[in-house]
Amino acid sequence: MLDAVLLTLKLAATTTFILLLIGTLIAWWLARTSSAFKEVVGSIVALPLVLPPTVLGFYLLISLSPTSPLGAFLTDLFGQSLPFTFEGLVVGSVIYSLPFVVQPVRNAFESIGNRPFEVAATLGASPLNRFLTVAIPLALPGLLTGAVLSFAHTMGEFGVILMIGGNIPGETRVLSVAIYDYVETLQWEKAHILSAGMLIFSFLVILTMTLLEKRIRRRKS
Repeated sequence: MLDAVLLTLKLAATTTFILLLIGTLIAWWLARTSSAFKEVVGSIVALPLVLPPTVLGFYLLISLSPTSPLGAFLTDLFGQSLPFTFEGLVVGSVIYSLPFVVQPVRNAFESIGNRPFEVAATLGASPLNRFLTVAIPLALPGLLTGAVLSFAHTMGEFGVILMIGGNIPGETRVLSVAIYDYVETLQWEKAHILSAGMLIFSFLVILTMTLLEKRIRRRKS
């Protein structure tokens, strides 16, 4: 049981770290670009919000298979095929949780407006300086929300994880899969312990996120 808890925390932390890097750049591009493909890219990013997780997991399993061009490339890159490994879970979790980071960060960037960047430009700030010293600090509540949502959704994801990772103890058996496994084998006490832990964790995540957001906004005002 402890293995599943630790593996889930490791997966959620790794996914959140990667998503804060990738998701912030995508959100920045979506918030600032006037490209004709803006909404097309935004729709692709948002797909996991409406796509059944098992469908997403199925296509990820096919795409990451060593017999597919992408899977063959990744197999050569990592030295092993990704399905049914921890690295495969990370890839699936990053794609599944992408909109939960991009959407709040994009909203935060868009709410800043152009004025702060115009002022920074007149003071000689480069585009990179404007992004690091103006955009990121002002979008901090959105970044915080994205990080918390990404971590929480990765903790509870089931469909994508089961499709791409299976149920290998110590390798891909995370909390949601362990709960399903305990129910299937009628180990109700263990299922109750893990489920109650997830329930309490989810409540604390929402409460903490709300309090931190209020505190940051109060400081800014």
